[in-house]
Amino acid sequence: MIRNLVKLRLFVSMPSSKFAAPLYGMKVLEEGIETNKHNFTRFLVFSQPQRANLLRDIRQTNKASLVFTLPHEEGSLSQVLSILSFYKLNLTKIQSLPLVGKEWQYMFYVDLGFDDYTRYSQSIDAITPLTKELKILGEYQDGRQTI
Repeated sequence: MIRNLVKLRLFVSMPSSKFAAPLYGMKVLEEGIETNKHNFTRFLVFSQPQRANLLRDIRQTNKASLVFTLPHEEGSLSQVLSILSFYKLNLTKIQSLPLVGKEWQYMFYVDLGFDDYTRYSQSIDAITPLTKELKILGEYQDGRQTI
């Protein structure tokens, strides 16, 4: 897809690893554009959920990003967080955003770290009935390494 867009000259520039330039026939315009040297850029690969396991090594998957909504009931968020804790998942990020036009309803964006994919998968099965809606935005390897 990117190669086709580059051939059509639809991209003027894009932030990426310097290793992407020769791969896609582009040139590096400027290096070190980050404002915080400790930041990491995530590169995403989009696929159909059924094909995702073909694009990654499931044994190296140790992080996930989720979004879910909960009923506006006492303790609903606490129940979900307790289950994640029970399955030994590390909550590395949680952010709530109000649902526009719906009083007291929020979407929760969560990043989770884990050592055991099976336990992570079991935790998803356990929290799903407690949510109104749950989507797995991505499952990937923690990006602490640099290229």
